[in-house]
Amino acid sequence: MRAIEVLRQGTPVAPNVRFTGGRSECTPAPGELRVRTEASALNHLDLWVGRGLPGIEVHWPTVGGSDGVGIVDTVGAGVDAAWVGKRVILNAAIMRPEAPRPGHAPSGEDIFMIGEHCPGTHAEYFVAPATNVLEIGDIDPVHAAAFGLTHLTAWRMLVTRARLQAGMTVLIPGIGGGVALAALGIARHFGCTTIVTSRHAAKLERAKTLGANFTVLDTGADWSREVRKATGGRGVDIVAESVGKAVHLPCIKSLARGGTLVTCGCTTGADGTTDLARIFWNQ
Repeated sequence: MRAIEVLRQGTPVAPNVRFTGGRSECTPAPGELRVRTEASALNHLDLWVGRGLPGIEVHWPTVGGSDGVGIVDTVGAGVDAAWVGKRVILNAAIMRPEAPRPGHAPSGEDIFMIGEHCPGTHAEYFVAPATNVLEIGDIDPVHAAAFGLTHLTAWRMLVTRARLQAGMTVLIPGIGGGVALAALGIARHFGCTTIVTSRHAAKLERAKTLGANFTVLDTGADWSREVRKATGGRGVDIVAESVGKAVHLPCIKSLARGGTLVTCGCTTGADGTTDLARIFWNQ
C-alpha cells in the first residue's frame, strides 16, 4: 500500500522521510478494524517520532500519523460487521489500565499511541481498536482529520483532569499551537475567561478573533505580572500548557491559590525552573 515512511531515528524530514507504494497492507487483529484513509493530519508528535523518543521502541521504517478519517473496509474477529462502510474519526490514544500494586487501586492508564508506538495514519490504510473510532457521517474528512489528537488532548487536560467549570479563568501559553487553540475553544465553550500568551503579535490578534479575553506578548521577561493584573491580582484557576521549560515558571507564578497546572508536553525542554515555595503556599 502507499504510505509515508520514516526510515530511521534521527530526523523527521527528507531524505529520512519517503513516499512508498510497496508497504504491506495492514490486517486488523481481533477487536480491531481497518480504515481506508481519506485524510490524515500532521501534529508536533510526528516530529518527535522522526527524531526518536527516549524509552519508545520503534520498529523502523515506521509510519507516523495520529489523526485520521476514513471508511471502514474490513473488521477483525469479534467486531460487528456493521462498521464496514462507515466514515470514522480516530482517537489514537489506546488506554491500558496500570496493574495495581498490592493493596492499591490502579493509579491511572498507560497510553499506547497509534502513530507513535505502532504505525499510524499516514498511509492508504490504518488499523485501530473498534473502541477507538467514532462514526462521523457526512463531514468534510480534511477538516475532521485535524480535530482528534489536539482536541481530545485539550479536553482531557481541562475537563477530565483540571475539572473545568463555567466562570473559571484559564491561562493558555503559546497560543497558535494545535492543543492551545483547542484549549481556547473548549474554555470558551464552558464560559470561562481566557488569557493567552505568544511571542508573536499576529498570533495574539488571531486569538482575539477566536474569543480570547486577554492577550500577553511574551518578550522573554516574566509576564506573570501581566496575568496577575488581568485577574485583579488573584491569578488563574487553570494553566493549560504544552510549551515546557520556557514558560513553566511564569505559569506557576500565575496560578491562584488552589489553582491547577495541566501539561501535555515540553516542546522547549523538560528541565524547567520552578518555585517550590510558591507551590507549597498556594496548594
